[in-house]
Amino acid sequence: MMRHAAESGTPRQQRGGAAGMMSSFRILLVAVVLFGGAWPVTKAALADATPMWFATGRAGLAGLAVAVVLAATGRLRLPHRRDWPAVLALGILQLGCFFILAHAAVALVNASRTAVISAVTIYWLVPMSVMFLGERVSRQRWAAAALGLAGVAALTGPWSIDWSDARQLLGNGMLVLAALLWSIAIVVTRRFPPPTPMLELLPWCFGLGTLILLPVAFWAEPEGGIWGPSWPYMLYIGLIAAPIGTWCVIEVGRRLPGAVASVAFLLVPAFGVLVSALWLGEPVGWDVVLGGLLIVLGVYLSARG
Repeated sequence: MMRHAAESGTPRQQRGGAAGMMSSFRILLVAVVLFGGAWPVTKAALADATPMWFATGRAGLAGLAVAVVLAATGRLRLPHRRDWPAVLALGILQLGCFFILAHAAVALVNASRTAVISAVTIYWLVPMSVMFLGERVSRQRWAAAALGLAGVAALTGPWSIDWSDARQLLGNGMLVLAALLWSIAIVVTRRFPPPTPMLELLPWCFGLGTLILLPVAFWAEPEGGIWGPSWPYMLYIGLIAAPIGTWCVIEVGRRLPGAVASVAFLLVPAFGVLVSALWLGEPVGWDVVLGGLLIVLGVYLSARG
C-alpha cells in the first residue's frame, strides 16, 4: 500500500503535476506560433539579406532587446557560477551553431523542410534523455515518438528529395546536425539546471551566440548584409519571435520529460509548414495533412503517457 502510494503520488502532487504539464503546454503554444512562423519569415527575408548576417542580426537584436528590458526592471546581472553550463550550452550550441547550420540550410532547401527537420530533436533527445538523464520512457510515449517520426516523414517527403542534388543533401544534413546540437543543449540545461531564471540568462546566451555568428558572417559572406526590405522581418524576429520564442522553447525543454518535449516540439514545424503554404505558396498535399495529424496525435499520446 505504501509503495503504491509512493509510486502514484498524493492527489495534490498529481494535481500539481497536471497543472505543471498544462502550464508547459501553454508556453509551448506560444513557441509554436512564434517559431513555427519564423522560418517562412526568414525565407522571405533572405530575398534581401544573406543567411549568416540575418542570423547574426537576429541573435544580436534579441540579446539587446532582452538586456534593455532587464536593465529597465533592475534584473540585469552577471550569471552565477552554476549558471554557466546552461549559458554556454545554449549560447554556443542552440543560438550559435544551430543558427549557423539552420540559416545556411534555409538557403538550400524550402522553408517548410527547414522548419521540420531542424526541430526534430526526437531523433536525439529521447535516447539521450534515457542515457544521460536516466529518464524512463513508457511504451505509450515510445509509440508517440514513432507517430511523430512518421509525421515528420510525411511532412518532409524523403521520396521527393533529389538524392543526386548535392545542395539538397548538404542542406538536409545540416538540419539533422542542428537538431542534434539543440538536443545536447536541452540535456545540459536539464542535467545542470541554472539557479537563475532563464529569462535573466538570455542576454548572455544571445550575446555568446552573436560572438560565434559574427566571425562566420564576415568569413562566409564578406559582401553580405541585411538590406532595406528585410528589416521589417528582422525587427519582428529579433524583437519578438527570437527572445520570447527562445525563452518558451528553453522552458518547455527544462520542464517536460525528454520524450514529451521532443514530440511536442514537432508542433513547431507543423505550424511552420502551414504558414509556408499559406504565405509562400509552398504546396499542400495529402502528405502535409497526414503528417500534421500524426504529429498532433503523437503529442496527445505523449502528454497522456
